Amino acid sequence: MTYAVTAVDGIAFGLLLFTVAAGLTLIFGVMDVLNLAHGSLYLAGAYLAYLLSGGDLLRLGAALAVGVVVGAAGGAALAAAMRPIAGHGHLDQALATLGIAFVAADGFTTGFGGAPLPTDPPRLLAGSISLAGHGYPIYRLLFIAIAGLLAIGLHLVITRTRHGVMLRATVADPAMAAATGINTRRVQGAALAAGGVLAVTAGVLGAPLLGPAPGVDTTVLVLSLIVVVIGGSSSIPGTLAAALVVGQVQTVGVIVAPSVAPFALLAVLLVTLTARTRTRPAVRPA
Repeated sequence: MTYAVTAVDGIAFGLLLFTVAAGLTLIFGVMDVLNLAHGSLYLAGAYLAYLLSGGDLLRLGAALAVGVVVGAAGGAALAAAMRPIAGHGHLDQALATLGIAFVAADGFTTGFGGAPLPTDPPRLLAGSISLAGHGYPIYRLLFIAIAGLLAIGLHLVITRTRHGVMLRATVADPAMAAATGINTRRVQGAALAAGGVLAVTAGVLGAPLLGPAPGVDTTVLVLSLIVVVIGGSSSIPGTLAAALVVGQVQTVGVIVAPSVAPFALLAVLLVTLTARTRTRPAVRPA
């Protein structure tokens, strides 16, 4: 039964990674921007929760509202930063966003110190319920429900709405989308803002699960990149499935076989990359 409870923890952690990775998927899939500063947005949200929530439900709502503004501003800032190097390739993008991440990490350490900061859930949600004979935090179950609804909402928006059609058209062929009258620049800007909002929101809501501390941004970024690689850069269901797998490996796997879990994750990553390489159509010489 202990493993079953840990598996629920894996679902919560996987959905946390999904919320971050979904934003990364939007940014990479629509803008083709390799954003290595994405983990900094999560950490910004976690620090916002530490500063503003204070164990109060209304203040947590205020932290979420501020997080939406910060995330949208972060996406707009990323768009402005990437504009001068548009079309220069992923290496330039990686170097530029990595520099932003280093500056942000130094700023967080200067402002908040080098020690992990406790971020408690709202007092109304701070209790626990019996799950398989073990006490399990109510807040984590609520987080699972909220993140699950977010995943369903994102999928429906992308597949069933006019905005989703424009988004998918811009991903598939920006030039053709622009020729049909779609303002691709606006779509790209909206995708960057939405990606930033998702990352910061994940930080605000996920702070009681993975709180603010130096290095958390790197951890979240690396695991989110793995999720995007496994799940695909343009698939919300694929991203969700990959995030849940990574969440289980990082929780249940660490308990069952702590020395094997990192290699298991690496094996899944290598198998995914190999399968995609084999199914990719060969380019014929002209």
